[in-house]
Amino acid sequence: MKIKIILMITVLLTVIFLIGCKKEPSDLNTFTDCLTENGAKLFGASWCPHCQQQKDLFGDSFKNLDYTECTEQQQKCSEEAITGLPTWKFADGSIAMGTQELAQLAKKTGCSLYYT
Repeated sequence: MKIKIILMITVLLTVIFLIGCKKEPSDLNTFTDCLTENGAKLFGASWCPHCQQQKDLFGDSFKNLDYTECTEQQQKCSEEAITGLPTWKFADGSIAMGTQELAQLAKKTGCSLYYT
């Protein structure tokens, strides 16, 4: 009986410890500001479901991104040679098409997504 109780307490303490160690995303405003400062640009369209999915990953912080709505700024998207949506363009000249996970964007731009 004592062994079961000790085992249960050990498991419970381990779970509590692991939950406490989990990294949580930092303030997404800071992250989106960093993306913009580091030259990340997003091109999308309101009718595009993948673009909406990308926007949803940022929540309210989406407003801080350098975003071009291609349905409203067709000339700019044409000049940028945007052929698919969503499209990310980075300061180093590279391009990523499709919905990008926040961790991928962090790795690409050097922006921190997590508390240190």
